[in-house]
Amino acid sequence: MYQLIQQIIPRGAQFMLLSSLGFALMAACVKLLSSQGIPVFEIVAARALVSLVLSYADVRRKRISVFGHNHLLLFARGAVGTLALICVYYAVTVLPLAEATILQYLHPVFTALLALLFLKERVHLSTLLCVAFSLAGLYVMVGPSLSSDYVSELPLLGVGLAVLGAFGSAVAYVIVRQLSNREDASVIIFYFPLVALPVSLLLMGKDATLPTLSQVVLLIMVGIFTQIGQIGLTKAMQTLTAAKATAFGYIQIVFSIVLGIVLFAEAPAASTYAGGALIVLGAMANLFGSTLSTKMRASKR
Repeated sequence: MYQLIQQIIPRGAQFMLLSSLGFALMAACVKLLSSQGIPVFEIVAARALVSLVLSYADVRRKRISVFGHNHLLLFARGAVGTLALICVYYAVTVLPLAEATILQYLHPVFTALLALLFLKERVHLSTLLCVAFSLAGLYVMVGPSLSSDYVSELPLLGVGLAVLGAFGSAVAYVIVRQLSNREDASVIIFYFPLVALPVSLLLMGKDATLPTLSQVVLLIMVGIFTQIGQIGLTKAMQTLTAAKATAFGYIQIVFSIVLGIVLFAEAPAASTYAGGALIVLGAMANLFGSTLSTKMRASKR
C-alpha cells in the first residue's frame, strides 16, 4: 500500500502535505483554546516556549553559537515574526479557519513588493498579475463588509490583522533572505521564540489563566503541530523545487475548510471560495511565472 502511495504521490509532496496538515491542525488548536477562554498572548507564549526548547536543542546539536553574528537583524526577524504570529493567531480566533488561512496567502504580494524595494529584485509581469488577482480576491472576500447595508460575518478588525500578519510574514521572509548568507538556519529560527516568549509574557500581563489538563495538552500540541509543519516544509524543500513545494502547500486551505466544518461547524460563503480562488491564482501565477522567466533567461546564456 505504501509503495503504491509512493508511486502516486512523490516523497517530497508527502512531506508538503504533512506540513500543510500540521499548520492547519495548529490553527485549529489555537481556535479551540481561544473558544475555551485562553488568551491569545498565552497561546503565543506556550507556542514560543515549545519552539524555544526545540530550537535551542537543534542549535546545540550542531555545536554552533546560539547568538549568531548579525544580532540586530536577527532580533528584527524575531520581532517582526512575533508581531505576525500575534496577528495571525488573533485572526484565527475571530475568523473562520478557511478565511484566516486564505488571507495569510496574501504574503506573496507583500514579499514581491518588499523584494523590489529592499532587495532590488526585478518586477515581472507575473508579479503584477499576482498583485492584481490578490487584491481582487481580497475585495471579493471583504467587499460586503464595507457595505453599510450588509452585515458581514467577517469582522473587519480580524480581516485587517490577518492582512497585517501576512505583511509581517513577508517582512520576516525578506529579512531571512538577507540573513541566510551569513547565519545558520537553526540560529535564525531560534531567534523567533527568543523574542516571542518575553514579548508575549509581557503583553499577557495579568490576563493569564490557569489552563486545565486538556488545555495544557492543546497548548503543547500547538507547538508540536507547528514543529511538524516546519519539519515537513524543510524536508519538502530538500526534495522538491520551490514552485512544486509551494503548489502542494495550498492544500492547507482544503485542510482548514474541512477542520472548520468538522470542529466548528463553519460553512464558508461563496464569496470566500471566489476570493480565495483569485488569491491562490495570483500567487500561483507569480510563482510559476517567475520560475519560467528564470528558465528562459538561463536558456539564452
